Amino acid sequence: MVSKTGSIREIKKIEKKQRIHEAAIRVMARNGYHGTTVSQIAKAAKVADGTLYLYFQNKDDLLVGIFDEIMDRFISEGLSVIEEVADPIEKLKRIVELHLHNLGADEDLACIFQIELRHNVHHMKRFSQSKLRQYFNIVERIIRDAQEQGQIRPEVNPWITAKILFGAVDEMATNWVLRTRDYSLVDMAKPTLDIILNGLGTHHEEPRSAVAIAEAEVGDHRGDLAAEAQSQ
Repeated sequence: MVSKTGSIREIKKIEKKQRIHEAAIRVMARNGYHGTTVSQIAKAAKVADGTLYLYFQNKDDLLVGIFDEIMDRFISEGLSVIEEVADPIEKLKRIVELHLHNLGADEDLACIFQIELRHNVHHMKRFSQSKLRQYFNIVERIIRDAQEQGQIRPEVNPWITAKILFGAVDEMATNWVLRTRDYSLVDMAKPTLDIILNGLGTHHEEPRSAVAIAEAEVGDHRGDLAAEAQSQ
């Protein structure tokens, strides 16, 4: 059984780690990853340099920790959001909107996630093998559900589509960070998803919701019954 004192100590430890994360995001967004020192982060977090090393081995480890925290939040909030709806297409819409909303609401966070995290190939390999794969798995499952309900073509590769969707959303966020940021990032969700789901051709039908598909099937069935009755 954990004592009350031990529980309080653990809470304070988590809060201090969070404070270091937030300080690192602000300082790195202002100075860049390579222009930031551990001492600057510690000062911004109001902790001693040595205290920071109790939580992170070095600046690289801290950067990976920030990425993991961001992705944990995206994954947790994403799972919560998609539980609120049954329709797979609506789930994809909410995932994309949530992703862009989180970055659009915090410019420093967006700068770290879109720019500073990409400077090191070693970092990117670590990222792609961890939380990012969990994110892709969620989107892939939604796409498979959409295929089962007839909303997305069955021959489409769900894993590749999940990566394409992430890539498109990721580019919208990067472009927003590098430009004037004078428009709402979350407003890019609808046109991005429209291109992914409907393509660029002029003959593609918009993916229908599960309700629309069911109603169409009922209509077809009624039509068959009417035709059968007339033939008799």
